[in-house]
Amino acid sequence: MGIKVLLVDDHPLFRQGVSHALSNFPDLEVVGEASDGQAAIRLVDKLSPDVVVVDINLEGLNGLEATRVIRRRYPNVGVVILTMHEDDEQLFNAIKAGAAAYVTKDTSPDRLVDIIRRVGKGEYIINENLITKPFVASRVLKQFRDLAALEDEENLFTPLTSREVEILDCIARGMSNKEIARQMSISDQTVKNHITSILRKLAVNDRTQAVIYALKRGWIKINDET
Repeated sequence: MGIKVLLVDDHPLFRQGVSHALSNFPDLEVVGEASDGQAAIRLVDKLSPDVVVVDINLEGLNGLEATRVIRRRYPNVGVVILTMHEDDEQLFNAIKAGAAAYVTKDTSPDRLVDIIRRVGKGEYIINENLITKPFVASRVLKQFRDLAALEDEENLFTPLTSREVEILDCIARGMSNKEIARQMSISDQTVKNHITSILRKLAVNDRTQAVIYALKRGWIKINDET
């Protein structure tokens, strides 16, 4: 079964160009187009797309606000946010809104197709942006600490193994899979296998949610100097 895609942009010519590019790939199906955030939400209700590709700068309800509503109503729908220029503040807000990817509009069609496919499989590519954005990563980690502080009681029971908790702690400190593998003297694939197990056990969709989940329950800590 193909990946159903909804395109949201206030420039018809741009929408048509993306739609034409995606039509060359039989596993992708553009099921609808919208020019603003409100129309996008209505079409998600009606068409049940797998992935929504939305411009961040829309009239009225902008792309971030639309993403927030869509993700709250339909957690299984992946959102790819498109922007003219990379911006740390926008990236931070895109992560907060629940976007699965944050991409500039000058990306190549093949790259966009790859991103849509990965998001359609449930991946959160946006977390990869943090590797090269230490300022944004530190803000995200601060939010983790703030969310953890809201938990009144610590639940010390964890379904994770000690190695999985150790890996989750590394993720919370902003380490990439390669860095974790190098520190633990294990292969990249072993790290990926552990992360897959963590997400399955905690019933969450991505690394970010797993860290929040573990912090709120006191399984891991982030030092103030992080």
